[in-house]
Amino acid sequence: MRFISSRSNNPEQQVPFSEAVLRCFPSDGGLYVPAYAEDLSPWINYMTDETSFTSMAGSLTQALIKEEFSPIISEAIATSAFPFSPKLRRLDDSLYVLELFHGPTGCYKDFGISYLAACMDHMLLMQGKKATVLAVTNGETGACIANAFRGRKNLKAVLFFTQGAPRGFTESDLVQNGGNILPVEVESDTESAFQMVRQIYAQPELVEKYGLTLANTVNIGRVLPLVFCYIYAFSRLKAHTVGSIYYSGFAGNLGNLAAGLYAWKFSLPLNGFITNTTADLILDQMDKCKVMDAVIPLRKRGIADVAKPSNVERIEEIFQASPAVMKGLVFPANVYEEDQERACKDAFMKYGYLMDPETASSWAAARKRSDLVDEYDGTTVLIARNDPSLSQHEIRHWCGEAPEMSDKLLNVYQPCDAVRKIAPDVDAAVSVMREFLD
Repeated sequence: MRFISSRSNNPEQQVPFSEAVLRCFPSDGGLYVPAYAEDLSPWINYMTDETSFTSMAGSLTQALIKEEFSPIISEAIATSAFPFSPKLRRLDDSLYVLELFHGPTGCYKDFGISYLAACMDHMLLMQGKKATVLAVTNGETGACIANAFRGRKNLKAVLFFTQGAPRGFTESDLVQNGGNILPVEVESDTESAFQMVRQIYAQPELVEKYGLTLANTVNIGRVLPLVFCYIYAFSRLKAHTVGSIYYSGFAGNLGNLAAGLYAWKFSLPLNGFITNTTADLILDQMDKCKVMDAVIPLRKRGIADVAKPSNVERIEEIFQASPAVMKGLVFPANVYEEDQERACKDAFMKYGYLMDPETASSWAAARKRSDLVDEYDGTTVLIARNDPSLSQHEIRHWCGEAPEMSDKLLNVYQPCDAVRKIAPDVDAAVSVMREFLD
């Protein structure tokens, strides 16, 4: 498979997966997307509930990236990336939960970041190069990156933690101790830290010298492994349902929805995606899906945000040839806090299942669009992104009970000391980078 900017239709501008990952930001300011749809139906139909997620990820990597990865390399990448797996949990005959929080940090980002790190490490080894990831984090993403990058010789990570948020790494992970993680505490709010990263990434000489790249969903390598998770759910579900299948997930920055739509383009059988509305994804007067930015042509927009990405542009690129298809495949619902609370309480009372706020939002949206599912005797799969114990305060407030955090997660999220503390100043950030990376 090859990749192309969301703002280009010129086949000569297609790039291989390695370039889309290592130079993850196209020069025209768009986002890398698959240049064409691969038919994965032979693999999807072959996989069963006995197929492990690691084996599935290896096979699908080979199917999609066969021009660059041999079967042996594809299997090695999957084995390195995924010593953990999603789980599909049945709540009743027509309601399932795809749990993406069984990785080392209890966060769905483990799947994308771990796969990205394994792919990048192999690519850099083959090219004889090094790369450095820049990331702004309030703790969660930094913990995911530190875990996924640990011990990878060709990768380093500069983590700009917001004030009071450093966590997820150990003393041996630190650059000055022979590791590959540079945690920097930025004495500011998140937006100021984002702006600092934007300014760093706007300096081509720094990008080139340190092989700077990104581990957020600007990078298509973060999105692709979530496709595998949808296919995993289907492999467990297909023997137990004959009706329609709808996936319902929290919108966030629309990365999960983009991955689901790529799975659909790659021939995954499903009937639609349900999600909450956002500033970008709304309901029109006919209660159909509408993308707000669609009134501005992709090629006339400013550059995509490297620090705080939105995947709405990828969704638009998928449907720009046929907006009517989008209206028949993506079904938003207006979800408010009271809807989340009610869904969380009902899940606990009816199934004894504690949902984090985002999963509760997914179920609230699905219940508001239940007419779609019920009409075709369908099944709903909720996408549960984070371990409920990471949202103890909200769940206890809503349900009167909250899940205990495991010892593993307690250890991951213990506060740590950053290597340096800096003001939200790009010169200070560059100075620290140069000191430790040169």
